[in-house]
Amino acid sequence: MAPMKGILSLQRAALLRRQNVKLGLGTRLFSTQSATTANTAQPPPPPPPPEKTHFGGLKDEDRIFTNLYGIHDPFLKGAMKRGDWYRTKDLVIKGTDWIVNEMKKSGLRGRGGAGFPSGLKWSFMPKVSDGRPSYLVVNADESEPGTCKDREIMRNDPHKLLEGCLIAGVGMRATAAYIYIRGEYVNERLNLEKARKEAYAAGLLGKNACGSGYDFDVHIHFGAGAYICGEETALLESLEGKQGKPRLKPPFPANAGLYGCPTTVTNVETVAVSPTILRRGPEWFSSFGRKNNSGTKLFCISGHVNKPCTVEEEMSIPLKELLERHCGGVRGGWDNLLAVIPGGSSVPLLPKNICEDVLMDFDALKAVQSGLGTAAVIVMDKSTDVVDAIARLSYFYKHESCGQCTPCREGTGWLWMIMERMKVGNAKLEEIDMLQEAF
Repeated sequence: MAPMKGILSLQRAALLRRQNVKLGLGTRLFSTQSATTANTAQPPPPPPPPEKTHFGGLKDEDRIFTNLYGIHDPFLKGAMKRGDWYRTKDLVIKGTDWIVNEMKKSGLRGRGGAGFPSGLKWSFMPKVSDGRPSYLVVNADESEPGTCKDREIMRNDPHKLLEGCLIAGVGMRATAAYIYIRGEYVNERLNLEKARKEAYAAGLLGKNACGSGYDFDVHIHFGAGAYICGEETALLESLEGKQGKPRLKPPFPANAGLYGCPTTVTNVETVAVSPTILRRGPEWFSSFGRKNNSGTKLFCISGHVNKPCTVEEEMSIPLKELLERHCGGVRGGWDNLLAVIPGGSSVPLLPKNICEDVLMDFDALKAVQSGLGTAAVIVMDKSTDVVDAIARLSYFYKHESCGQCTPCREGTGWLWMIMERMKVGNAKLEEIDMLQEAF
């Protein structure tokens, strides 16, 4: 493992929690208007609720995605039995401001990788129309290696996504949603299209959606497998029929996005959870996970575990507990663990000593110089040749570069060549430091 010292030298960061204790002193009120002096002390404020210290073990009644494994009917009849489209009209008529404020209170952060606060992002859309329509674009171009959570939603719970499009669209003052789905997701696209037709036939989408007086359309567009189209502005270019290459910012999509109109691009999971949050309340959602890392989350776990799976769990669950509770542990036991990629192939991997007690949320993984990303957990045991594994990922990024920017176009090629030389033992010692600087 000596050649990988520069790549795997992630320093373990201590997660410190500080609790500020406020001492309240009662104030005395003195009255001189009577012979008797009133000397009344105010009662001390109630103590704050105890800080939650254990995360994980999500109960079935708290799961948002109740058909994640396709056990039940994925279409309208089954979806309505599971609570989808229940009194959606009541949520819509409460209005844009109410929806956005509730999402802000919930603490939901984008589930596509960046983790930007969703309610805040939705609020960037223009409050007053200048004559241009506003659009919601759902990024279903799930191309990050190791990631497959959105696939399960579209295949087994498509109505949850469609209802979420309506709710999010109202919150953004959008007139239509475009779902940009990965080209290889053929079965998922067929299920989603069937569900869309059901929703239109039932009056849940289209003119006067759900009887709310709000007109809202949903369109499905499928790409051709380009990884770069997962970047929001490249996705918009592709949706417009152009070559999928990122745009320069500004202008940002909220000002000039799809067809030059105000647009918000957001992830499948982010949109799909919004109706449940509004029905059950933002306080319910924010009760899961640590502060600023609220809610439940879909984790897709692959690699050297006994039972690879996609599972919904509480945010901030310890990585070790996630693997042992839902995957039967690491193949060959925990001591056989070498490293874990915690959030899809684009985030730095974690060596075993950090995996012992790291929490699976945005802030905890950032503190150890990695990231939650798409929550695609890739487990590597001691049989893994890490140099070979990273060389393979390097080739993927070299192959998928759109070639527009020099650091990516040239850098990914050089990175791959260095890793290939490392595989056969022909690399130079100084190239290790070069790789570390690149990361």
